Amino acid sequence: MAKTRAKKRFGQHFLEPAWVAKLIAGLDASPDDTFLEIGPGRGALTRPLALRVRAIVAVEIDRDLADALPAISGPNVRVVRGDFLDVDLDEILAGVALPARVVGNLPYNVSSPILFKLLHAAGEGRRFRDATLMLQKEVADRLVAPVGSGDYGTLAIQVALLADVERVLTLPPGAFRPPPKVTSAVVRLRFRPRAADVGDLGAFERVVRGVFLQRRKTIGNALVPVADSFGRSAAEVIERAGLDAGKRPQELTLPEMAALTRAVL
Repeated sequence: MAKTRAKKRFGQHFLEPAWVAKLIAGLDASPDDTFLEIGPGRGALTRPLALRVRAIVAVEIDRDLADALPAISGPNVRVVRGDFLDVDLDEILAGVALPARVVGNLPYNVSSPILFKLLHAAGEGRRFRDATLMLQKEVADRLVAPVGSGDYGTLAIQVALLADVERVLTLPPGAFRPPPKVTSAVVRLRFRPRAADVGDLGAFERVVRGVFLQRRKTIGNALVPVADSFGRSAAEVIERAGLDAGKRPQELTLPEMAALTRAVL
């Protein structure tokens, strides 16, 4: 494929060949695997991966790149032109052997919405087995952050409900053309059934986000606006959950946040 310039509006940064090889090795793909690739770009990863797996469904937002991919990517690659956040996953995965695996070099400006779409669509591992994703290192740090650390917050706790996360690679800006202004990292999410009973997923996300909006306060104070929105008092919710009102949000484990959520319902 003739090299096309990276388009700033799509947040494009193309991975250099040496790092493509490292990512391929880290995927440990098998001939029975089917992949959903988000943002295949020029096909640097698509082409070598297609030689190792059963099939790839590649979703590319850039019309020029999407139109050029079929000619160089192989017969087992189906290219879908569109924004991953808008595509109908049932439609593009029709006829595909599930669970599929996901790989993607995500535009940093929309990495969180893509992450949450994958989490909600994974079907606890039934639709997607895992996702290996290139992210800004800062986002990766928040994903793998342990309880009590400065990076621990809404992203870590919401992802931990539905997936196990590990860091696979850290990449310098020079691993891409053009180089981004930040360091990048590859993480792998292994989807699984919920790790805790949260009662209702939407309520859990409301509670987590609401509490961490005031992470410097104690739970007794940080929970007040969230509890009010459910028609409960913070003191009542904390008592029902059996928690210490003096704890701060970043000290709460996933089971404790789940208990808070059940207590507001």
